[in-house]
Amino acid sequence: MLKKALLAFAIAVLILFGVIAMQPAGYTVRRSIAIDAPPEVVFGYINDFHKWDGWSPWVNLDRSMKQSYEGPHEGMGAIYKWSGNTQAGEGAMLITDSRPNTHIGIDLSFTRPYVSNSAISFAVRPEREGSVVTWDMSGQNNLALKAVSLFYSMDKMIGPDFERGLTQLKALAESSKKK
Repeated sequence: MLKKALLAFAIAVLILFGVIAMQPAGYTVRRSIAIDAPPEVVFGYINDFHKWDGWSPWVNLDRSMKQSYEGPHEGMGAIYKWSGNTQAGEGAMLITDSRPNTHIGIDLSFTRPYVSNSAISFAVRPEREGSVVTWDMSGQNNLALKAVSLFYSMDKMIGPDFERGLTQLKALAESSKKK
């Protein structure tokens, strides 16, 4: 009886690992918003990590978070590093592509609470009197992320943060346009 129970358990574990392994290899999270401000205003808030505290959805996760900046003040080569509590984690962002008023590419690396790398892009395009901003993040699912995705997708985990950040960016850009 014990052998049959152990065999059934082993088969269930193998099936579970098989299901986890068959989950998508990658993920993409994407959100967009229309902003009543010209592309150059919106772009300026994204292309300069020093300005992210005004709109980033994660800035309030840890008020005592250590932050540092390296490289150029803004644009390609600019680096932002942080180290905070378990919610904020630790990592770095590097601007790898900066095309004035239209596109910003960023490499995001987390070192804590887990190790991961993602590619982030912001597309800014003019629309009527304002702009449309699209925020993308894509990366690879390791085995742990594949297991989590059985219950909760990356889109559901990160999407609401993107929406909150874009809403805060909209408010900031639109208020600065009125000044």
